[in-house]
Amino acid sequence: MNFDFNESQEAVASLAEQVFSGSADADRVAEVERTDERFDRELWTALAGSDLLGVAIGEEHGGLGLGMVETALVLREQGRRVAPVPLWPTLVLGAMPIAEFGTQPLRDRWLRAVVSGQAVLTGALSEWGADDALFPSVSAARLLDGSWELNGSKPAVPAAGVADAVVVPARVVGGDDELAVFVVDLDADGVGVALSETTSREIHGELTLRSVVVGEDAALGGADGRSMVEWTLARAQVAAAAVALGCCEEATAMAAAYTSQREQFGRPLSTNQGVAMRAADCYIDTDCMRVTLLQAAWLIDEGRSPEEVADAAAVAKWWSADAGQRVVHATQHLHGGMGADVDYPVHRYFLWVKQLENTFGGGSRQLAAIGRALAG
Repeated sequence: MNFDFNESQEAVASLAEQVFSGSADADRVAEVERTDERFDRELWTALAGSDLLGVAIGEEHGGLGLGMVETALVLREQGRRVAPVPLWPTLVLGAMPIAEFGTQPLRDRWLRAVVSGQAVLTGALSEWGADDALFPSVSAARLLDGSWELNGSKPAVPAAGVADAVVVPARVVGGDDELAVFVVDLDADGVGVALSETTSREIHGELTLRSVVVGEDAALGGADGRSMVEWTLARAQVAAAAVALGCCEEATAMAAAYTSQREQFGRPLSTNQGVAMRAADCYIDTDCMRVTLLQAAWLIDEGRSPEEVADAAAVAKWWSADAGQRVVHATQHLHGGMGADVDYPVHRYFLWVKQLENTFGGGSRQLAAIGRALAG
């Protein structure tokens, strides 16, 4: 096995680290958190100027034409700075399915706009109740002229308040459990968005579609709807795991620095065996998150079977949910009273990983999926 990054991957990771560290320090993040949008548009412009918004978009649309590993490396750097930009909703929930399954008009309209930073995209994969993306609450009825009428609602759509369009899975009326996936403009007639603040202080929205009519070319194609949803969901789980990894890496580094500098009873806290062992557990958990994430991303880039990709994505997501919680709880605890001070930045990593834990299914749901795969 070769765990080394290639030249392109190292360059992308280095560039992302420079952009995020230079534009998203703790003071800047706190400043953006006080705005209504919770969207650092200056950082977004910097990411576009560095070509990082096009990391996985083809060169024919102005992107870098790279893959899931490189996308994960960029998202990890976002997590390390808890940077308030709609990066994974745009790149993974929106641009990736459009690039893979979209009609030529859809690709021409949205992909170059994403690369240049002129468009923000998102996806509506969360569902009410059991939260199963394969059982969407939105319905799609085919009209006589070939267009579609969409009705229903979706909870917890990330970046819904700043996005230009949303990728929406829907069940086809009269289609015997058939699914279809559409790209819907958020300013279209009949589209409503009710915004709310999440655990991570990001703004998500409840999407409501009332007799929204979209053209035939707004439907994604090239595969059946169920396969398209599964394809997108696996990549979304890997993306969430990548952001969580960056959060845990930085939180662990902050705890190590704090306990090495903070003295109690005349010596640094880090010399206490209990503190050192707990910090070591954080490092081990974070390393497991890293390995399983990169394996899943690599399998995607290698074009492995949907079943193999789905299994690896579930493993990566389980580690990010289960181990991620252990890490951020421990790092919060190791900071003592400072960890409870919301003016001190470590608490944001706790909030972000808590939010990501249940995004696209928490640990128990991933274990159930892994168990079904092993049994089947």
